[in-house]
Amino acid sequence: MSEHRARAEAWLDQDPDPETRAELRALLDDPAALSERFGAKLEFGTAGLRGELGAGPNRMNRVTVMRAAAGLASVLTARDDLQESDGGVSVVIGYDARHKSDVFAEDSAAVLTGAGITVHLMPRPLPTPVLAYAVRHLGCAAGIMVTASHNPPRDNGYKVYWEDGAQIIPPLDQEISTAIDAVGRVDELPQGAGWRVLDEAILEAYLRSLARLPLGTSRDVTAAYTPLHGVGGLVLARAFAWCGFPEPDVVAEQAVPDPDFPTVAFPNPEEPGAMDLALALGKGRDLVIANDPDADRCAVAAGGRMLTGDEVGGLLAEYVLRHTDGADRLVATTIVSSSLLRAIAAEHGVRYAETLTGFKWIMKAGTDDGVRRDRLVYGYEEALGYSVGGDDGVPVRDKDGVGAALTVAAMAASAKESGRTLLDLLDDQARRYGLHATAQLSVRVEDLSVIADAMVRLRESPPDELAGRTVTEVDDLAEGLDGLPPADVMRLRLSGGGRVIVRPSGTEPKLKCYLEVVVPVTSSVEEARAKAAEDLTALREAVADALGL
Repeated sequence: MSEHRARAEAWLDQDPDPETRAELRALLDDPAALSERFGAKLEFGTAGLRGELGAGPNRMNRVTVMRAAAGLASVLTARDDLQESDGGVSVVIGYDARHKSDVFAEDSAAVLTGAGITVHLMPRPLPTPVLAYAVRHLGCAAGIMVTASHNPPRDNGYKVYWEDGAQIIPPLDQEISTAIDAVGRVDELPQGAGWRVLDEAILEAYLRSLARLPLGTSRDVTAAYTPLHGVGGLVLARAFAWCGFPEPDVVAEQAVPDPDFPTVAFPNPEEPGAMDLALALGKGRDLVIANDPDADRCAVAAGGRMLTGDEVGGLLAEYVLRHTDGADRLVATTIVSSSLLRAIAAEHGVRYAETLTGFKWIMKAGTDDGVRRDRLVYGYEEALGYSVGGDDGVPVRDKDGVGAALTVAAMAASAKESGRTLLDLLDDQARRYGLHATAQLSVRVEDLSVIADAMVRLRESPPDELAGRTVTEVDDLAEGLDGLPPADVMRLRLSGGGRVIVRPSGTEPKLKCYLEVVVPVTSSVEEARAKAAEDLTALREAVADALGL
């Protein structure tokens, strides 16, 4: 018997799921399939777990999830500070509407309860930001969200939040990963029952927190909306009504949660075609808004065109800063987002922080050894993620697509009251700060060595110029830089204020290149936009050549 078949037989003995047991039995005589599933495993990292559903350690399934829950329980129960606290250790678990999400959530609840941990389970599939909010609201030591966000239908995932309501970062992820590796057979794990299923009070508490966002007083705004077959629809409708905004018209074909996402190739508002139905419904309306399936991201269109994440990021930043006060305000973004936020922060006299990619890092901005020294009122990343706060800081320490949608509606209503649109506000920013135009070059590969080779080539022979712009500075973040932790990232600064950042994706087999050019507005914004589009096209081609892609 081969090693992989022996591991598969052992897996069958402990797997509680009849579906994956049947799937695995059908593969026992397929060495290639067993090698793919048992020759590797899903690694637990700062994004938790994410992968395709199926049997084996290289898939998302009940065994993988129960092992993850047991590893997390081991770390939590070893903490003396939690054991000595009143009420002991508690964890809140949320889940979306993907295949098996509810099953994975209940398996986690059973394992954690069996380890002596108090468990609060969300009452039904709800957005990720509700779970992130609930961690602090309930005073939990940790939170679990079962979701694969905007991944394809066959995927699912497992995100872990810590007691501060933010996603975990190193070295905690490695500590949990090591504990998971030490877990034995899942059919030998003690499992409990009787966990607490939360009621509507948790959602109402979240909605009350959103009502404290800087939403102004203007409410005249029309919008079309799609939850992209995800869990954001009913929550966003309640949030709009709660805060006094007209309820958006919803794309009927995408209104109900559906784990197969039948109307889109990929359930990601950034993907081509994903917004077509929403844009069609939104003709003649002030706004088009979309959430991704777990509603932590927010896409926006206005005037018939999609706004980029950086454009929305810049608009929200200035809006928030006009509606908050205090010298200790902090705004934060990632190294791959537009440099516009730095200019906005300087103009408004507030503190600015730049982090590695991911909201787990943005939420740590302004902290020192876990103690917050600045009041984070706004954070964003170019991939449609925004955390908006008011004078008391951000209520959700993660990206929040519902809170962002509310604030965008408030901003559009305020502009409309003055006879203006979001596109007019973008033009204002271009005149004030220069046109900061961004684009991406993203290459999906089958062979991960292509990505490794491209990064080696860039490190060993960085270009002297790209698309007619001199490379003025080359930063390799492999050993860390300017207070940033080590990361597999290369940054090339260009003459004229542009830059290129290259990094492997943390969740997909992709090499991602983030491009930015800054074009002064000398005559008209339209001419500056045309020039920026030309520059970005040339830059994309030059970067692809430099990477051998």
